[in-house]
Order: sequence, then structure tokens, then C-alpha cells
Amino acid sequence: MADRVLFISWGQTARGTEERSLEVFNEALGILGRMQQDGRIEKFDVVLLNPNGDLGGYIEVFGTIEQLTAVQDDEEFLRNTIDAELIVDRLTHVMGYANDGVARMMGLYQEAISKVPQRA
Repeated sequence: MADRVLFISWGQTARGTEERSLEVFNEALGILGRMQQDGRIEKFDVVLLNPNGDLGGYIEVFGTIEQLTAVQDDEEFLRNTIDAELIVDRLTHVMGYANDGVARMMGLYQEAISKVPQRA
């Protein structure tokens, strides 16, 4: 089971690029779908948010650290990311922890807490 996640989020589409943004979005889903079929990632989930003027949506890509590092270095993925950067605001890619990775990180956090003097 995947213990890592690549969180990809974006804001609003730049005015006048709506048609291209839909093409790039569909290309991204195709890339991730092929990666999942090939076993290069475990899975991915897509979330589109209600209009809010801030965050348009996000994609969670699940896999191992090795898989997600390879995703971020994949030529087709990089080209799609560059295309997306030109048409949406606030595109972000953030690595994180999921599933068993959460327990590991919480253990590290708990260890760090034990070193901090607690206030009453």
C-alpha cells in the first residue's frame, strides 16, 4: 500500500485560456491513468471544488517515494506541468504522507513533542 502522496493543486484559470486549460487537465488525467495502468503509481484521486476564488481543485497521486519521485521527473509529466503553469494560478506540487506513512510521521512528531517543555 502506498505510504506517500503527491498533492497537486491549482487556483483559477487565467482569463482567455479556459479551452487550453481543459485540454491540459485532460492530458494530465491521461498521463496519470497510464502511469496507474503501468504500475508506476498506485492510484490517483481528482477533486474539483465549488467556485470560491481561491482553490480550483487538486489531485492526489499515491505511491511509494520512489514512484512519486519518478513521476516528478517523468518528461511527459514535466511538459504537462509546464503547460499548466502557463494557464492556471498557484499551481503547487507538494509531497506528503498517506496510509502507513501517517503513522510514521506521527511517531516522529510525538518524539519531537517529548523534547519540548510543556506549559500548564
